[in-house]
Amino acid sequence: MARAHAILSASGAHRWLNCPPSAQLEAKTPDTGSVYAAEGTLAHSLASLWLESALELREPADIACVLEDLKKDELYSNEMPDYVEQYGSYVLEALAGAKSRTVDPLVFVEQRVDFSRWVPRGFGTADCIIIADGLMEVIDFKYGKGVPVMADHNPQMMLYALGALHGFGFLYDIQTVRMTIHQPRIDNISSWEVPADELLAWAENELKPKAQLAWKGEGEPAPGDWCRFCKVKSRCRARAEAMQKIANAFTLDEVCLEESEFALKDPMLLDIEEVAELLSKVDVIQEWASDVKGFALEQARDHGVRFDGWKLVEGRSDRRYTDQATVEQVLRAAKYRKRDIYQEPKLLGITAMEKLLGKKQFCELLEEPGLVIKPPGKPALVPDSDPRPEINSAAEDFEFDI
Repeated sequence: MARAHAILSASGAHRWLNCPPSAQLEAKTPDTGSVYAAEGTLAHSLASLWLESALELREPADIACVLEDLKKDELYSNEMPDYVEQYGSYVLEALAGAKSRTVDPLVFVEQRVDFSRWVPRGFGTADCIIIADGLMEVIDFKYGKGVPVMADHNPQMMLYALGALHGFGFLYDIQTVRMTIHQPRIDNISSWEVPADELLAWAENELKPKAQLAWKGEGEPAPGDWCRFCKVKSRCRARAEAMQKIANAFTLDEVCLEESEFALKDPMLLDIEEVAELLSKVDVIQEWASDVKGFALEQARDHGVRFDGWKLVEGRSDRRYTDQATVEQVLRAAKYRKRDIYQEPKLLGITAMEKLLGKKQFCELLEEPGLVIKPPGKPALVPDSDPRPEINSAAEDFEFDI
């Protein structure tokens, strides 16, 4: 079942807190959805069903019936239950910890929370909430495998926690709130704790004023990394103007250097410091350009929009067989040998094999015996803020004392 979403949603909070006008702009734009979102929704349905079964919150016959329906979804795979079980097992461990502090802790699965005290008409659905004396934990299940999602000061998690505090905090003396994101497909478990009074102070002093601006569609637009999932990112004027300013900076006309300093620089080439300054801007411009081109293609292809100086044409494609068995029969009849025209079937790729076997069986048969390894990835140049540890460069590996 698809979840209801508020205009000032928890999932979009990172966006509208940094760029208040974006919320109302997005509200006017239809949500086209994606296969990744649909897959995530299916995984969440399976996860809530798993927990309802483990916690005996639902009749077994009802669970079996719903499970059969979920398995009919074209996005269902044999590996999905394994990842869901990892998430569910973490929840049960967290619940066991709560029981060590409180005899009868409360646990809520797929719980609607209301944070409209601070955010106009604000509500959302928390995957799991565990409440015990002293500590409340809000756990969020992420099925995506692209980018690790961190819990530290995560506004989506903070809004869920505020809603849980507002709705259930009076039942226990909650002094600390723990927020945990469980992302099993990339082995990411991120937790962050904050005193309850600090969370409430943030809600009053920072969240509430910005939410009021966002609700009214007011405030200054502010492009940034939060634009990534914005529905109007391709047409946003503020973002376009920011990209134009960055592009203009490539001329380096605004860089003023003293004559003595300029004399040390090659007037025809950028030096290392100048390249370093431009590196962070290249990816931003490329991403924006890709968004604009994608929007234009969609409008021309799906809505017949004409852009001056551009036209829609048929793209290139690769040739393929329509019926490989028939192709083989024809060539065999023409006296070609099978070994000359046929390549023996190869093993499925890693992803396809894991999907076929399921996570547990894949691990037992292939990973544990060492038949599948994960070699070091190719080096990538990323911002210092990236959470991955630094590795030595090739130059440092060969460095020696003289």
